This record gives sequence, C-alpha cells and structure tokens, in this order.
Amino acid sequence: MSKIRAACIQMRSGVDVMPNIAMASRLIREATGQGAGFIATPEMTNLLDIRPGMARPKLVAQDDDAALAALRALAGELGIWLLIGSIAVRVEGEDRFANRSFLIGPDRAIRARYDKIHMFDVEVGDGQSYRESRAYRPGGSAALADTDFGTVGMTICYDVRFPHLYRQLAQAGASILTVPAAFTRVTGEAHWHVLLRARAIETGCFVVAPAQGGRHEDGRETFGHSLIISPWGEILAEANGDEPGVIWADLNLEEVEMARRRIPSLGNDQAFGLNSSGKD
Repeated sequence: MSKIRAACIQMRSGVDVMPNIAMASRLIREATGQGAGFIATPEMTNLLDIRPGMARPKLVAQDDDAALAALRALAGELGIWLLIGSIAVRVEGEDRFANRSFLIGPDRAIRARYDKIHMFDVEVGDGQSYRESRAYRPGGSAALADTDFGTVGMTICYDVRFPHLYRQLAQAGASILTVPAAFTRVTGEAHWHVLLRARAIETGCFVVAPAQGGRHEDGRETFGHSLIISPWGEILAEANGDEPGVIWADLNLEEVEMARRRIPSLGNDQAFGLNSSGKD
C-alpha cells in the first residue's frame, strides 16, 4: 500500500490522566470517521504538568499505564495504526522517567517504541524554566518502525532541532517522520513551521507533527498548529491555531522517491575535515 490518510490529533492535555484519555479517544474516533488509517497524538498525551513534583505521583510503569492500555484497545477496535506521541512512564531502577512514544498496530500490538533523546533544558523567555533532564532520562537509540504503508521514523519535540537524527532515520529507510510535540508558544511562533519544513526538505520524507495547544491547567502555554508536510516541504494540513481538533491529509508514498530523485542529497554526503585556522 503506497497511500494512507494520516491525521494529527491536537490536544490540550491537563493534569489528570482520565480526562486526557477521554479527549484523545474522542478525537481519534473523529479522525477515523474522516477515513484516517494512521493517526498520531501529541507529546504528553496522558499528562501535562510541569509544576515541581506534581506529576510524579500520577506516573506509573508502562505495563500499568491506563492511557497506553486504553489507546491500544482503541487502535484494535478501530483497526488503525496509532502513534501515541508520547506518555511519561516510570522506568524500573531509575529515579527519572521516560518520555516515550509508541506505535500501535491495528492488532493492538506495540510495534515500536522510542524514548526522547534530546532533553529540553532551556530558558526561552516566557517566564518558565524548562529542565526536562531533572525528571526524565534521555533515550539512547533512534527508532524505525515498518508498517504496511511505509517506514516510520519516530522522534519527539525538541529532537527536531537536531537534523542529523532525521537524516540518519531517512538514510536508514524512513519515509514518514513523526514529531509529536508540546512546543512553547514563544519557540513555536519563531521556529515551528521552519524547522518542520526543513526536516521534510532535507530528508525527502513526509512529516507528521501533532501538537499540544493553548493554555494548560499547569500554567504552561503551547503553540498548537499541528502540521502534516510533504517531502517537498509543502504544508498539506495545519491545525487552526491552538484549539484541540483533527487535521488530515492523504499521503502518497511515491512522492518520497520523487522528491529524492529531484534532490538526491541523502546520497551526496562527503567526508571532510575542519580547518579551524581557515588557512590551506
């Protein structure tokens, strides 16, 4: 199958897990009703709470996570491929958590999982201080997942600022890159569109980027504007601002090879050294 209708679920996750599951489930059903066979939710689908110490008592191990169980069951019921953009899970033997993305097959099985590699430790000037590494331990490997419509390269949010990750995923066979996110409003307004379009153009991949949007219960404000982008860098679908909802686009995977034939940069890498003096 070289074509699939893909959908992004835009959410405004709160500080309690069950309402977030209900919101995600309702929007996934809406996307399925619009014909989507591959549906992606944003980063922190299960819980978004950056208040110090408040999320910790609500987080559990992967096998005990109610959001994962409910959404796996929903994928099986609806017969869809479902990317759970990420959920926060406890890691055995660790004091920190994992920010983990899951690809669920139509049979409810976990086909792949990915732990966010790059931690968001920044000061962006929005009145918040972000130190993701205090609560989350970084993943150590990239993730590719084979589906019946193409190979998916899995990433999360801040990863988008590290283009070598996306290049390696594309060179390893990815035709679709997923970038579930909870971008801040400040950084989203400045960089969201250009970063995602650049990753699509550089790799010749479709980019599917479901986002959190709006002012959350914990006081955080996220940018929204979920996007689906073609391998040529064209925006195929975009959410209307920061409101929760569904966007979709039809992906023709033959466009991946067309874009790469036109600009074959994935195969044009050259080894080089660095002359720090600038002299011959």
